[in-house]
Amino acid sequence: MKLFEYEAKGILIKYGIPVPKGVLITSSEELDKVSAKINPPYVIKAQVLVAGRGKAGGILFAETMSEAKDKIERLLGSEIKGIKVQSVWVEEKLRTKTELYYGITVDRYRKTYIILASSAGGMEIEEIAEKYPEKLVKFPVNPLEGFRPYHARWIAKKLGYERKQMLELASIFYKLYKAAMDYDAELIEMNPLIETIEGNFVAADARLIIDNNALYRHPEYEEHFEGEYTKDEIEAKRKGLAYVKLDGNIGIIGNGAGLVMATLDAVQLYGGKPANFLDVGGGASSDRIAAALNIVLSNPNVDVVFMNILGGITRCDQVAMGILEAKKRIGFTKPMVIRLVGTNEEEGRKILSEAGIHVLDSMEEAAKKAVEIASKTFKR
Repeated sequence: MKLFEYEAKGILIKYGIPVPKGVLITSSEELDKVSAKINPPYVIKAQVLVAGRGKAGGILFAETMSEAKDKIERLLGSEIKGIKVQSVWVEEKLRTKTELYYGITVDRYRKTYIILASSAGGMEIEEIAEKYPEKLVKFPVNPLEGFRPYHARWIAKKLGYERKQMLELASIFYKLYKAAMDYDAELIEMNPLIETIEGNFVAADARLIIDNNALYRHPEYEEHFEGEYTKDEIEAKRKGLAYVKLDGNIGIIGNGAGLVMATLDAVQLYGGKPANFLDVGGGASSDRIAAALNIVLSNPNVDVVFMNILGGITRCDQVAMGILEAKKRIGFTKPMVIRLVGTNEEEGRKILSEAGIHVLDSMEEAAKKAVEIASKTFKR
């Protein structure tokens, strides 16, 4: 579960990590809070739970209060990558000497946490690794020993700092690790972590993702989910479906996350572009299948739907009835490619064939067919 920047910075403050002075604005009536608490110039940040918001126009700068008001009002109610901006974080603009990166995430290969640090901050860690690999410091955390203050000092030295600055930076590194452990972080990062002209260190941006499996230890965030998702993703969650919108034109529905991922891979292998990931789960009822189709077809970019069902707990006849129910309920006319194999397979095929819907045996054959239909639609 992702936290907003202002929430992540609130946690950093609890651990004694310096952050810029800031104020949260949720409506134009609250603009007086800015001038009362912060002096210009300002940084104005849309509070949306998406990566790359700066490149998408979600971070603006203002030299005066009048300019700040205009830009705050412009951001409030706008959309950043499909997410409506309901709040804006306004903070003081720091005088920057150097931008650093520091983050802690899970290394699933090593099955432990890994510390990542770089003297090239202000960009995504993947970009840093590609453009400046020599500036990236990696420190896998021994799960038996943990992360110690002397480890933090070693990383600070690797970034080129000495004496008082090295100790100050190492202290911030160690405090962030403590916050990561206390909040069951999948990822926590400061990017950029700024070295000011005065030689101090301040977390100009903060990001925290909490492991969903540990949310029972953080009940204060139980109602936090909706800000992270689009309307379709929220609706999918309410229906018990796992849905992620993508950029293509082939709608994908399957039962089981592994099967859906394999379906996406097959579509891309044959030159197609998936429009979404949608997993109906095991034992999907006809109502759930209908709901899945409704969500996928609500995306106007979808030209064809590829449904890949491997019946185990999920019964193929229930899936077939769900498809017909959805067709009747929402009246969709877009083509479908269906691969239906498993429990009550013959009954499911019969239900669909009597309705004039053809069913395929092979996932590869079905993926090719879906890509063929989508490419013809695109050319038209």
